[in-house]
Amino acid sequence: MAKKSMIERERKRQKLVDQYAARRAELKARARDRDLPVEERFKATLKLAELPRNSSATRLHNRCQLTGRPRAYYRKLKISRIMLRELGSNGEIPGLTKSSW
Repeated sequence: MAKKSMIERERKRQKLVDQYAARRAELKARARDRDLPVEERFKATLKLAELPRNSSATRLHNRCQLTGRPRAYYRKLKISRIMLRELGSNGEIPGLTKSSW
């Protein structure tokens, strides 16, 4: 089980990413637009830099929905490998069987 503070920090980051997503996308588009004057593009870059760092989607880290574990994360199931094995052994994931030979 991950520390509660780390799980809450991730939730806070996700909330900021959702809050600033539209503004961030607009500023990025203005900064990349070659048709705009250089000064205006530079202003857009400066405004983008003024936004909170945690509002960037690259600051997010995938975590297991059940335990909060940050490593060995399966994107399709949104759980870690440990929980995948445990749930699979208990028969709680349809179509998954533990192999043995």
